[in-house]
This record gives sequence, C-alpha cells and structure tokens, in this order.
Amino acid sequence: MTSLAHCRGCGCGDPAGTVAHAVVAALVTDDLDLAIASGLLDCRPCSGCDGACTDALLVARDARTAALAARERYRARNARLQRRAADLALKRGSGIVIDAAPTDAPRSLATRPALPVAAALALARAKARASERHKP
Repeated sequence: MTSLAHCRGCGCGDPAGTVAHAVVAALVTDDLDLAIASGLLDCRPCSGCDGACTDALLVARDARTAALAARERYRARNARLQRRAADLALKRGSGIVIDAAPTDAPRSLATRPALPVAAALALARAKARASERHKP
C-alpha cells in the first residue's frame, strides 16, 4: 500500500507535493467533492510528478474554476433580469410585482406563474383599460 505522500497518478514520492498528491488521488477515483475538499481550487502541481499527472490536475482545476465562474455569472444574470422585470412592472403601474429575490434552484412547474411576465403585464394593462371604459 502506498503512503499518503506518494502520488496515485504517477507514483511520485516528493513530500512537498502531499496536497497535490491527495487531490490527484481523489481525481483518480473520480471523487470531485473529495478533490475540492482536498484543495483542488488552490492546489499547485507537484514538481516531482510527471507531465500527464500534472496536466490532469491542471485541467481539473481549470475546469472547476471555469464552472464556478459560469455559475456565478448565471446567478448574477438571473438576478439582474428579475430586477429589471420588477422595475418595469413598477414603472408601468400594473400592480403586478415580480419577486426580485434570486433563487438558487429553478422553479418547478407547480410554482411557475401561469403566464409569462410579458403576458401578465399585457393582461394587466388590458384589464386596466377595460375598467376605465366601464366606469360610470
């Protein structure tokens, strides 16, 4: 059995690469959660590991960093779109207020509004005009 200091990817025994070796061990077993917990995002490659092992570590680190950045951009975009829709609804005075709080999970079919935002706003305007015409 290899010790924790030995790399499971290439067999390197450099004690300075213990963190990198732990991350590579998690990647070898395809355990991304353990790799992240072991320090994947901040890990520097071991200088004693071979090129394939180092490349695997760098590719996994860069892919996870890119995925986290994309998730943050997606959340920021959704929050921005919700704020814009809420501002538009308030400017038009439709009385329909859209929840501007960002959500982490997509809404299920059961919690989605019956109408899209644009259709709900158009319906609210039409109802307002109709009620104006029928006033005594």
